[in-house]
Amino acid sequence: MLTTFHVDDRLPVIVEKIVESYDRLERTRHIDRLYLPSRSETVEIIEMLLELAYPGYHGRQGLTRHNVQYHVGELVPKLGEKLFRQVDLALCYQAEVDGCLKPGERPCAKKAQQVTIEFIERIPAIREMLAGDVQAAYDGDPASVNTDEVILAYPGLLAVSVYRFAHELHGMGVPLLPRVMTEWAHTVTGTDIHPGAKIGKSFFIDHSTGVVIGETTEIGDNVKLYQGVTLGALSFPKDERGRLIRGHKRHPTVKDYVTIYANATVLGGETVLGEGSVIGGSVFLTSSVPPYAMVTVKSAELKIRTRADRPRLNGAGKPDLVE
Repeated sequence: MLTTFHVDDRLPVIVEKIVESYDRLERTRHIDRLYLPSRSETVEIIEMLLELAYPGYHGRQGLTRHNVQYHVGELVPKLGEKLFRQVDLALCYQAEVDGCLKPGERPCAKKAQQVTIEFIERIPAIREMLAGDVQAAYDGDPASVNTDEVILAYPGLLAVSVYRFAHELHGMGVPLLPRVMTEWAHTVTGTDIHPGAKIGKSFFIDHSTGVVIGETTEIGDNVKLYQGVTLGALSFPKDERGRLIRGHKRHPTVKDYVTIYANATVLGGETVLGEGSVIGGSVFLTSSVPPYAMVTVKSAELKIRTRADRPRLNGAGKPDLVE
């Protein structure tokens, strides 16, 4: 009986076919190129950022006022080193893709250093935004016991937290890396927020799962979304050769104090949800809404009928199986 895997003499043929597929399918391999950010290193950066954002909740526990400064003093240089490396790789990756990086050149280190320092300096301001998001989640969910529960357990807050950090890097011109960050959060939480989206203060996603927020979405302050909400594109403009034109406003604008209920879909770059408006569940919307409006769909007609083959209850109060 076999107890280990054995390929026998077919191994050379299998290897040759796999490698041959690398040559044919260029879009699925990264070979003979030097630069690419690391997904695993990026996840470690996210974990460090969460530890700095929510000390005592993520990473090391048992922090006190006496040791927290020492802890942060140890953590920031580690974060800086990892982030510098990944930003450098991301910048050089883009330069290599664009064909403006000569062999042996490494012109990205200086900018990577500047970006890394500036980003770390912004962490206190990002924490201010996150504090508002935490409070918004607690205020907006009657099931929340306290803000500790929100930070430890709410996937919507995790998705928004990663987005806040990724959005800063995106705005600083770092390619690819911010998208890796938010797509990791998408994988973990079920919430897909493009790092290019602009989201204001005190933002809350209740239940999180299935929410999609597109790249050019603009969201004001004190906005609340429920599960399954899509803020997407109505159409994709193309050039004369049929290629997608990138950079245009494709996604909606959501003003302050808007609430969008579960499974609503709002599409289009010219669509504006006015301040204080409420979008009901399962609404499909492609046009603007004035301030303080309420948008709902007509209730579907429900039909309830009694089953002719309903089971009989036995003496124990349980249904008998009907053959």
